[in-house]
Amino acid sequence: MQETPFCLRVGHLLPYSMSDSNTTHFTNPSTFILLGIPGLEEAHVWLSIPFCTMYAIAVFGNFTILFIVKTELSLHVPMYYFLCMLAVTDLVLSTSTLPKMLSIFWFNSREIDFSACLTQLYLIHCFSGMESGIFVAMAVDRYVAICHPLRHSTILTNPMVAKIGLAVVLRGVMLALPYPFLVRQWSYCKTNIIPHTHCEHMAVVKLACTDTRVSSYYGLFVLLCVLCVDVFFIAVSYTQILRAIFSLPTKDARLKTFGTCFSHLCVILAFYLPGLFSSLMSRFGQNVAVHFHVLIANVYLLVSPMINPIIYGVRTKQIQDRLLHLFTHKGT
Repeated sequence: MQETPFCLRVGHLLPYSMSDSNTTHFTNPSTFILLGIPGLEEAHVWLSIPFCTMYAIAVFGNFTILFIVKTELSLHVPMYYFLCMLAVTDLVLSTSTLPKMLSIFWFNSREIDFSACLTQLYLIHCFSGMESGIFVAMAVDRYVAICHPLRHSTILTNPMVAKIGLAVVLRGVMLALPYPFLVRQWSYCKTNIIPHTHCEHMAVVKLACTDTRVSSYYGLFVLLCVLCVDVFFIAVSYTQILRAIFSLPTKDARLKTFGTCFSHLCVILAFYLPGLFSSLMSRFGQNVAVHFHVLIANVYLLVSPMINPIIYGVRTKQIQDRLLHLFTHKGT
């Protein structure tokens, strides 16, 4: 009797014949198989070099930011509290995906436990939402510092910063919470192979053999809700900041402040544009090459954690001075 392709049945890969039922339902497959970057398997080792380099820079840079802010009392102000939150978020976001990706590239370790897959999926969406909220908080902080400098210390007090941080964390946690519960309830009978380097939400949902429009619609709702609300507040803040910059009395002051704000806007765009592009491609980009989609998704999760400590840290004078002091002191 002619055999059909392999199908996952009660969490195991078992062949089934044409006489079997067309669909075999189960809610908890034991493992998924991550393919890495489909179509570029031969280049996995070479692709691991830039990805590993970006991850190393992200880890070193963000830990450096945390260490400097912790040890330098003069940096215990709202801007650097938000910068520390951003550093922690970047570390979790990149670490939730990169080690598994490298294990695929280097050791061909493609299996991932179903629960680990759901955890990875949750962490990605949870901390992506947190990062977006932190960008809003940092934009508001810059707005108050530049447009209302005399009131900055009275508006953004430590209790207010703590409340903003708590709101950002709770929003990320609550918005991402339905994702693993929705994914867990679907029946999977097509395959357990995910054409991706990590458990991306829509890549997992597409393996289900039931109507998964709830997952798709909820993901689109979160994307548009977070994107529209956060980008609106960021745009309003930086519009007011730019107006204040162009009213500065000297050209040098305008150029210096504008250069700082422009670099911050580049960081924000580097976070939002790949994320938006990746999310829309996973839903509507049926004609887009799979390897291109996977590469964009990984750029979204790695480029922002890598450049954030460079832009917000190295280009900040106080952190530059502290780094110089550390190296000079060690040299002495």
